[in-house]
Amino acid sequence: MSVPLTLLGLLEREPRHGYDLKRDYDAFFGRGRPLPFGQLYSTLGRLARDGKVVVGETEQGAGPDRKRYVITEDGATEFEAWLREPVEAEPHLQTVLFAKVVLALMLERDAQAYLDAQRGAHLQRMRELTEVKRSGGMVDALLADHGLFHLEADLRWIDLTAARLDALRTEVRS
Repeated sequence: MSVPLTLLGLLEREPRHGYDLKRDYDAFFGRGRPLPFGQLYSTLGRLARDGKVVVGETEQGAGPDRKRYVITEDGATEFEAWLREPVEAEPHLQTVLFAKVVLALMLERDAQAYLDAQRGAHLQRMRELTEVKRSGGMVDALLADHGLFHLEADLRWIDLTAARLDALRTEVRS
C-alpha cells in the first residue's frame, strides 16, 4: 500500500484536514493497521516539500490550528499515473512458506507437522474473514474476499507440497 499516493487520491476528492485524511484512510485502507498520526503528518510534509500538495488555509478551533491540505497539479498528475499503472503481478517465487518447508527438510525436521500447523492457521484466518464478510459492509466483504482467495491458493499449495514431500526431501538433501 502506498500511503503517499493513497493520500493524494483522498485529497483529489476535496481539500482535507489531516484528521479527516486519517479518518478516511483508516476507514477504507487501514483495516487492522490504522495510519499513525506521525506517519500521516510526515508524509504530508514530504508531499508538500515535493510540490504534490500545498497547505491551504489554517482554521482555528477548540484545539490546535487545523491545516487544510490541497493537491497540486503535480500531485494529481502523479496520482493519475499511479492509478493507471497495473499492480505488479504476485506472488513472488520465494515465500516464507516455501523457505520453512525446504529448511525443515534440509535439517531433517518434520515438514509435515509445519504444513499441518500452517493449514490450521490458514483455516482459522479463513473463518475470521468469513465472519467479516457476514457482518461488514461491501468494503469489508471485498477485502475479506481478497484475503480468502489468497489463503485458498496457499491451502492448495500446502496440499500439493504435502503430497510431494518425499520427492522434495530427496532433492534438497542431495
